[in-house]
Amino acid sequence: MQNLSIEAEYQIEHQSVVCCVRFSSDGKYLATGCNKRAQIFDVESGEKLHTFNTGAENQDLYIRSVAFSPDAQFLATGAEDKVVRIWNIQTEKVVRTFEGHDIDIYSIVYSPDGRFVASGSGDKTTKIWDIERNKCAFTFGNLEVGPMDGVTCVAISPDGRLIATGSLDRIVRLWDAQTGYFLERCTGHVDSVYSIAFSPDGKSLVSGSLDKSLKIWDLAGSRARNRCRSTLLGHKDFVLSVIYSPDGEWIISGSKDRTVQFWNPKTSVTHAMLQGHKNSVISVAATDGGLFASGSGDSFVRLWKATSLT
Repeated sequence: MQNLSIEAEYQIEHQSVVCCVRFSSDGKYLATGCNKRAQIFDVESGEKLHTFNTGAENQDLYIRSVAFSPDAQFLATGAEDKVVRIWNIQTEKVVRTFEGHDIDIYSIVYSPDGRFVASGSGDKTTKIWDIERNKCAFTFGNLEVGPMDGVTCVAISPDGRLIATGSLDRIVRLWDAQTGYFLERCTGHVDSVYSIAFSPDGKSLVSGSLDKSLKIWDLAGSRARNRCRSTLLGHKDFVLSVIYSPDGEWIISGSKDRTVQFWNPKTSVTHAMLQGHKNSVISVAATDGGLFASGSGDSFVRLWKATSLT
């Protein structure tokens, strides 16, 4: 069984609560979202390379989610003003805006081919935006299938075929990314779902909830049976962010209890608990090279290096 050695690399102070952290696919850059702006940092040096200002001078405007395009040429942001923005990273200028949500955007993600962006909103819908055609391709969510409350998180499977959404109504839903059809519900959480992530092989999904638990959902096999493979218990407060490590060996979670935990998805056992943040851990992200980042309500982003010890 693997054990973990984890060392703190460095930390970056921000001017407000850090709402989100996300690495570029090559692991060289880290994007963060906070009040009024998003930033991109060089991972190796910690140097700030780019700032993306929303233009909100006299009022708060929290950027709740950021996502790199697969080629790391563009950054998508979703914010409290209900607008999806696509930024050219080099020029730091907005090249696309998508409007259509009625309430704050909480989650944003690029499709693996870079042609679409999906956004989840407090208006109970998830929208799929066609970047090339500059329009909304699909809207997921209606009174018949739900969600019955705001969408907090969106994830796209590695092959781009499935979209998963998590909602304040406690349910994880699966949708067909190509057709827009609703596929099924994954039920079991007893409070709002706040974060979801596909495993790198696309066969599993992990969700984190305000019920303080994580659940692993098995996506293989027939729809007839309960997809919940295991429930991961150990956090003492809301689970706000969950991810798989890129090699699929670990699940990493961030919580209102101020800790980051590493779980073995095969055994559902926690192998490491990191303490260091002075407020909720709102967002976690990881790279291929064993680096991972945590963003917190304490206005700091921390970078850590994880090494598996066999």
